[in-house]
Amino acid sequence: MKNFVAGKYIKQGAYKSFRPTALTRQWIIDDMPIAALLSKADRFLGRLDMYSEYVDIDLFIQMHIAKEATQSAKIEGTQTKMEETFLSQSEISAEKRDDWEEVRNYTAAMNEAVNMLQALPFSTRLIRQAHKILLRGVRGQHKQPGEFRKSQNWIGGATLGNAVFVPPVHTEVPDLMSDIEYFAHAQDDNIPDLIKIALIHYQFETIHPFLDGNGRTGRLIITLYLVSKGILKRPILYLSDFFERHRALYYDNLMRVRTHNDIAQWLKFFLTGIVEVAQNGVATLEKIMQLKQSIEVQADKLGKRGAAARVLLNYLYKKPVISVAEAAGLIGKTPQTAYNLIGGLEKAGVLKEITGAQRNKLYLFEPYVRLFDAAAGADT
Repeated sequence: MKNFVAGKYIKQGAYKSFRPTALTRQWIIDDMPIAALLSKADRFLGRLDMYSEYVDIDLFIQMHIAKEATQSAKIEGTQTKMEETFLSQSEISAEKRDDWEEVRNYTAAMNEAVNMLQALPFSTRLIRQAHKILLRGVRGQHKQPGEFRKSQNWIGGATLGNAVFVPPVHTEVPDLMSDIEYFAHAQDDNIPDLIKIALIHYQFETIHPFLDGNGRTGRLIITLYLVSKGILKRPILYLSDFFERHRALYYDNLMRVRTHNDIAQWLKFFLTGIVEVAQNGVATLEKIMQLKQSIEVQADKLGKRGAAARVLLNYLYKKPVISVAEAAGLIGKTPQTAYNLIGGLEKAGVLKEITGAQRNKLYLFEPYVRLFDAAAGADT
């Protein structure tokens, strides 16, 4: 760690690009605070993964992904509420639609990429496929989705001449990305996986291999790597929440590696994020189970409608926004029966009408969604 060199600046005429040193090298991690944080991160991540085995995590997984999608998008300046990710395009106002589509794409990219891991390893091919989905039909769709860039990009500033940071030239991108893939799968280097993904995320953001969508892709691959290595059985840990709440530190620590060769500070920041988000994840799952038990008691009080209420609520854990028509189809009853059931749950404080309209009303499973909002705003 003491001899770490992040890379070097290469003069490219009127500007200098940064060429990072390959990750595939000899690593000697002799920093005790990092070792202590690594042990703590492993412990809390293991606790989160173990806890997820004791609950029906598939019932709640889409909410975890929706939270990640909205938090990751927020870093880029996109403002979409978590519950809005479950609405259809026609239910989103025109001025919010672009942001909504980007968040929906992130959700689709995560879902599809996790499924792809069953047939594909964590690889540049997987990353390019996820990137292609991220940019599908949204801003940036004409910037070579799914393909590594073939021209120079930059971060900050209006031009290359006054940019805050200029990544490596495009001709170096394929080899640098291949190095990430090789590093991810090397088994003879004895580098802990949490250290590996911290280094991979830093390196990916430094390479900035795409013309657009690098931030979202770089955050997405953290979860993909953890799932691919079996560290998480299901994608339930997302660092975008932590990065968004500490946005200035996130960017400063990434940049400090390049300017001061300070990889230790980046690793400490990243591992602190793992600890905090894993702790919050366990707390959220515990609160979900408490809420579930409490609401089941309320459903029982509905008498004959209790069975239908349970069917409706199980659906709402996966998709927390519903219309009367959806509810009627779900429980196999008339719209009036569904309306009455929803009215009972609304009076009990389980559902909240969110449109304020007279027709085509939508109801939010508010206490459930607010648990994820609380987790997103928590500091440990």
